Amino acid sequence: MDQKTLIKKALKAKENSYSPYSKFKVGAALLAKDGSIYCGANIENAAYGPSNCAERTAFFTAVFEGQRDFEAIAIAGGYNDETSDYCYPCGVCRQVMREFCNPDTFKLIIVKNENEYKEYLLKELFPHSFGPDDL
Repeated sequence: MDQKTLIKKALKAKENSYSPYSKFKVGAALLAKDGSIYCGANIENAAYGPSNCAERTAFFTAVFEGQRDFEAIAIAGGYNDETSDYCYPCGVCRQVMREFCNPDTFKLIIVKNENEYKEYLLKELFPHSFGPDDL
């Protein structure tokens, strides 16, 4: 799977965002090691606390469907239909990624647009993380 495909799917997933309060739409495309792709968008709630990020929507869908091995995630976000800057995952999403991914190999592709993106390993964005091997 090439990065461009994952980026396009994240940008497309952003269209399914339910964000009437913040107007900040986020889409994510999660690549499993078997080549499957699971997409997600942020889903807001008037009470804010029950809202869910795009990254977690993608992960929870994949895990629900039995997937446990992940390679990369592309994340794109911005106000309304714009994607004018890089959108990094929140701390809660980083912790969910850490639960299911090897921080030394899992890649995060942070998307500004189809041609501008940054790539990180999870360990770079979440150093000294707490994971299953710490229990």
